[in-house]
Parts: sequence; C-alpha cells; structure tokens
Amino acid sequence: MLRIRGSAGGTALTGTLYAPGEEPPTFRGAPDDDAPYVWICDSFYEVESGGQIQRIGGEEIRVAFESPMPRGFADRDRAIEAAREHIRTQFARLGVPESDVEIELLDAVDDPLL
Repeated sequence: MLRIRGSAGGTALTGTLYAPGEEPPTFRGAPDDDAPYVWICDSFYEVESGGQIQRIGGEEIRVAFESPMPRGFADRDRAIEAAREHIRTQFARLGVPESDVEIELLDAVDDPLL
C-alpha cells in the first residue's frame, strides 16, 4: 500500500494505491476491477453553498465531495502518475495552480495517519 499526498495552500489530500496482493476496500457502487494496482482518492469541487468549509491559502471556500471511484492500472508507474494527475486536478478545481501542489509518496508504515 502506498499513500500519495498532495499539499497546497495549508491543506492536503491523500489517496491510497493498492498493489498486487493487497485488497482494496469495497463499497457500494465500486466497480469490480481485477487490475493489479488500484487507486482510490476523494474528488471534490467548490460550491457556492452547502458543502464543507475548507481553508486554502488563507481563504475560506465551500467544498463538496464526490464518492471516491477506484481506478485500476496494470502498471505501478502509470498508477502513480495518474494519482499525481488526480491530486493536481482536485486542487485546480479549487483554484490552486498546479505548480503550487507538492506531492509526496508515503509508504503505509511511514504515514502517521494509519
């Protein structure tokens, strides 16, 4: 298991990449994907009302979350690159420039959140 975290504007987004032999979580609506690598991470976007208040770059914005959708990959490097793209896209949806997003790869044993 590899955690991939993007940070920008004082907040972070972390997703999980499951490797062959690791069982990704199952949940209602998840596709049945037999790919060796499975990436799971939240998706979100800014809303005018409702959602959750998030502080990014000293500014409060409202964010709505979509259900995570697992994505399968045959290759580890492609899975990691897709994870990086996903994280940058989520921050871009909130107006954070791609160049401001720092991405780090964390082994599950190194991640204090696990």
